[in-house]
Amino acid sequence: MLVRIVKMKFRPEAVEGFLDLFQHSKLKIRHFNGCKHLELYQDQKDFTLFFTYSYWESEAHLNAYRHSDLFTEVWKTTKAGFAKKAEAWSLTQLVELD
Repeated sequence: MLVRIVKMKFRPEAVEGFLDLFQHSKLKIRHFNGCKHLELYQDQKDFTLFFTYSYWESEAHLNAYRHSDLFTEVWKTTKAGFAKKAEAWSLTQLVELD
């Protein structure tokens, strides 16, 4: 299992547009082949700071998504609202407790 975390800082005027785009795209992303889970977080003190957490079956599945038309469309629009460059990490989940 691969966990992908993406940190995004938006210009204040771009936040609403990003939230609308995510609302419109979230099920398409979540149901992309290999995506097992998708979450969106907003910082409690900085309303322009967001994180996505997505769980992928493998790096190959994530890369297939990253090279898809869906990603190209969503990322192009998302990136246009950034206040600074996004940061991303791909992690291997070692432990999960419920």
